[in-house]
Amino acid sequence: MAGLRTCRSSARHRACFLNTAGAAMRILLNTPFKPLDHPRLSGDVTIARDLLDYLERRGHQVQTSPFVPCTWIFWKPWLWPRLVWTRQRAWHQARRFGAEIVLTYHSYYKAPDLIGPYLKNRGLRYGLFSGAYAAKRARTCKTLPGYLLNRRALVAADHIFSNKPSDHGALHGLVPDERRTFVGQGIPTARFGFLPQARVVLRGKWLGDRDKERRPVLVTAAVLRPGVKVDGVAWVIRCVAELVRQGLDPLLVVAGDGPGREGLERLATEIAPERVRFLGLVPRDDLKSVFSAGDVFAFPGIHEGLGMVYLEAQACGLPVVATNHAGAKDVIQHEKTGYLVPPFNMPAFAEACSRLMRDPQLRRSMGQDAVRFVSMEHDIERNYAVMEGLLQELVTQGTDAKKNARW
Repeated sequence: MAGLRTCRSSARHRACFLNTAGAAMRILLNTPFKPLDHPRLSGDVTIARDLLDYLERRGHQVQTSPFVPCTWIFWKPWLWPRLVWTRQRAWHQARRFGAEIVLTYHSYYKAPDLIGPYLKNRGLRYGLFSGAYAAKRARTCKTLPGYLLNRRALVAADHIFSNKPSDHGALHGLVPDERRTFVGQGIPTARFGFLPQARVVLRGKWLGDRDKERRPVLVTAAVLRPGVKVDGVAWVIRCVAELVRQGLDPLLVVAGDGPGREGLERLATEIAPERVRFLGLVPRDDLKSVFSAGDVFAFPGIHEGLGMVYLEAQACGLPVVATNHAGAKDVIQHEKTGYLVPPFNMPAFAEACSRLMRDPQLRRSMGQDAVRFVSMEHDIERNYAVMEGLLQELVTQGTDAKKNARW
């Protein structure tokens, strides 16, 4: 990732990895897109929760800001009074808590951060994690208000941390280099890993003792809501039907639930009978058991923003198959930890799955590389230390500025 400013890029930032004695911060965590307690788990909610857990594990005091749904809020005037009230509540909460900095997770044109810039104007330092910018959103009336509000937040932030290379590059020219840093997306690797006993138990349950090591198992996982998630799982079901036509004998295991499940079950019955097993909702801490029992993780990732599930599957030793047109390419090493194929190309997708299913040694090699890749490049403890160190610098600068102002 040449050209990205990371903790490894200078001696000062390398020291961030060793930051064990920094002062505890009081942080107000703001999530404009979805609240932390959102009932439907998604990658955005997972990332925000992991961020909160990391900061608290490091000894910082964190409170969540009052939530107002900011998605398309500029076209929802009935929410504007609530926004005014929520911003006032956030400011009073920050004062009572003694917050030193507001940290916002995710701001973009659909759901711009409208709390952080307000608190910045009231004297708090302001950090923004996963700020996205797209100049093309200024070209249409529908997205122009969100573009302008999001741009305002990005310019106001004391520092922006990008977890996607494309987002980091898009900020060039809008935000000075010294106020933006690339931080590779991290996952709590301690919560994931291969479980041999889970493999034995679950494969015996799914396949029976005779077939539990003979039949290859594809795994996919998603919230089964209409749209790209359901479309992605449907794509994998069609891939299974294609693999059967090629003479393979796969089982597909689907982890996840939602309103799209019934239609997917009908599709599976029609084109891949007896080949698809739906597990329903699987708690995140139980996913490692499901991944351990699989052989290949397959999900196309249609318009996938980042693809946390790819990292979680790889951390458990699964090679992955996805498409290369969205966020998957940022978290998968092609031909090393899995395969990235052209989007909407079923022959290529099925061929990649087939290659892995037919070659146990290739699966093991790629799976081992996947574990190493996640451990070295996407461990939350390593990567988020970059952000933690720079946030502490901002807090120190803010404290010094207040002291100088009093003098």
